[in-house]
Amino acid sequence: MIGATGQVGRAAVRALAEDGWEVCAASLGGDADATWPDGVRTVRLDREDDAAPAAVVGDGCDVLVDVVAFGGAHARQLASLAGRIGSAVVISSGAVYEDDAGRSLDTQGEPGGAPRLPVPISETQRTVAPGETTYATRKVLMERELTAAGDVLPVTLLRPGAVHGPHCRSPRELYFVQRLLDGRGRRVLAYGGRSRFHPAHVSNVAELIRLAARRPGSRVLNAGDPQAPTVAEIGAAIDAVMGRETRTVLVKGAPPDGGVGDTPWSLEHPVVYDMSAAERELGYRPVTGYVESLPETVAWLVGRVRERGWEAAFPRMVTSYGRDALFGYAAEDAWLERAAHA
Repeated sequence: MIGATGQVGRAAVRALAEDGWEVCAASLGGDADATWPDGVRTVRLDREDDAAPAAVVGDGCDVLVDVVAFGGAHARQLASLAGRIGSAVVISSGAVYEDDAGRSLDTQGEPGGAPRLPVPISETQRTVAPGETTYATRKVLMERELTAAGDVLPVTLLRPGAVHGPHCRSPRELYFVQRLLDGRGRRVLAYGGRSRFHPAHVSNVAELIRLAARRPGSRVLNAGDPQAPTVAEIGAAIDAVMGRETRTVLVKGAPPDGGVGDTPWSLEHPVVYDMSAAERELGYRPVTGYVESLPETVAWLVGRVRERGWEAAFPRMVTSYGRDALFGYAAEDAWLERAAHA
């Protein structure tokens, strides 16, 4: 397992070990997780060292799971191990899809660039072109390189949606949790609160990895929860977990100036993945649903925030979304005041 101590890796190591696999958990620090069963072996691995995966694989292994592969170079590292590993399971991303007009999550910030994808999106939907310029294009390049090696190395490529659960470095749920911790009694949601960005709990992604490890093959599969709630439903569910009430103000269209009503899930059109192929090919049954998983996630988030403060605990959220976009209360209050007197 490459990337064993990340959010998905922790859950996948546990799922594989509990399923009877002898697991070697490789990560940059070579650390172990307290929730892993006894017998999990740990090893240090620098993913950017081209020789490192081969050194860890040694004489060979039945399955190699890579949750951090990214771009052509990593794909070629894995393809070079053909003959020494029985099969591979590699994490890609649901962000790779584009609509028939060439719009994708990469273009959503451009005028008229919001993608209008089918609901739900099947694995046959077109993707962005492979390349090395964006997250999505690099994931597609990785997919193409590994698919080309399918005759000698069976690879299951998994395309998860908005991954959630404990140990996330960019937890979307922080948007609602921190507002409640700050005592905010109102929230504004753009697009009428109807935005849907299909979530994927780490335990569900880990279950897909476990199933794919038992059924080697060359395939691409979506990875998601059984439901894709709206952003308004997510906010209400987090309120319920924290025992709070929030008055929601809905904006019909895009976020007003200052990003008011924008959230980490805000999309003009829904992004919902079709999970029927995973059910058909792997016998996939979700371990949990979004709402059912929230108490554990919220408890973990609250603990981290109270221990370190949200900015220190989750610096990637500041980098990805910006401090003002996440919790720009001044802009929101000013907009609400203007709306009240309009």
